[in-house]
Amino acid sequence: MGMTLTQKIIAAHCGRKRIKAGEIVMANVDMVMGNDITSPIAIREFEKNGFIDVFNRNKVALVMDHFTPNKDIKAAEQCKTVRCFARDYRILHFYDVGKVGIEHALLPEKGLVGSGDLVIGADSHTCTYGAMGAFSTGAGSTDMAYAMATGQVWLKVPVAIRFLLKNKPSKWVSGKDVILHIIGMIGVSGARYRSMEFCGNGVSSLSMDDRFCIANMAIEAGAKNGIFEADEKTEEYEQAKRKRTMRYTADEDAEYEKTYEIDLSKIRPTVACPHSPDNTRAVEEAGDIPIDQVVIGSCTNGRLEDLANAAMVMNGRKVSKYCRTIIIPATQKIYLEALEMGFITTFIEAGCAVSTPTCGPCLGGHMGILAKGERAASTTNRNFVGRMGHPESEVYLVSPAVAAATAIAGKLVSPEQLGGF
Repeated sequence: MGMTLTQKIIAAHCGRKRIKAGEIVMANVDMVMGNDITSPIAIREFEKNGFIDVFNRNKVALVMDHFTPNKDIKAAEQCKTVRCFARDYRILHFYDVGKVGIEHALLPEKGLVGSGDLVIGADSHTCTYGAMGAFSTGAGSTDMAYAMATGQVWLKVPVAIRFLLKNKPSKWVSGKDVILHIIGMIGVSGARYRSMEFCGNGVSSLSMDDRFCIANMAIEAGAKNGIFEADEKTEEYEQAKRKRTMRYTADEDAEYEKTYEIDLSKIRPTVACPHSPDNTRAVEEAGDIPIDQVVIGSCTNGRLEDLANAAMVMNGRKVSKYCRTIIIPATQKIYLEALEMGFITTFIEAGCAVSTPTCGPCLGGHMGILAKGERAASTTNRNFVGRMGHPESEVYLVSPAVAAATAIAGKLVSPEQLGGF
């Protein structure tokens, strides 16, 4: 029996020709990543275990993106711990205020991760880099500490589920709608500790930003990772950043636990209603739901294409006076590009607030906390109870286009329902 795409990448990083699902292996890592919440714990473990240096200063990334600029004393102390560690160990890839971006947009943008890599990060959405054909997965802070010191991580080789994507999505349907549709279909435990491998002729119709979004939310189905085979779009994306593409392909006789066929042309703009990412339905079927706050950003949907879609909907319109709207470009580079293309002007003229790159509102940290009884439509990735603030608030997960239309209407609608296009 052959190997899946994920199994091939892991095998290559173990120095083995073959591995099989269920095995426990030690693998070499190409990048270890932590943020301002998870890194302090890893640093304490690193020091407690007597490690005296990191294995490679070029293969550790520390990204201060959750509570920066520091929102309170505790956040400041956490960041200080990481800043001191980065200085003492001369970490090359340390990103702080003014240079920082949301970690899972920043690392691909900087060329620090890419196709064929094996990446771990002390953040569950590290699976994002599977969009580029990498095996990337979230890990605990203790695993991060060990990997920073040794360059290795232990892994249980995952079973794989194959998703055969066919045809093209219709207008206003993006990667967010695709992954919400899939999670709604298989459930939040439907891919538990599995590799979600996306293939089929429909992949070519998905942009890199679509793929980043889909891979990012594989964890919301319980997956170990989500992954696409590197193709011409991957190579074009990588050429400007790292000038190499490692193309691994699954064997024809690779074993998959299940195969799902997804017709992209039949997917509608989709919403995940409270309080689970699998509580999905078409937006037009969700009912009349007033919205108090819209957030467009995050590691899921803060990229340039996401902002472009939102700006297209908002252009020449005003957001509802009762719906505060927060736009968060995922990196400084994306912020500048959005500024040059006129998107930021469009957002401000529409009545939005535009923020420095941060994860803040996604996890109820800062820059957009919900009060009791409030509802948010958000392009983030989780809508659990209390995720963005008060435990009696609600979060509706949507695409940037739906979020923009909702901000204008003051209630949950798709661009098609808003009209005028």
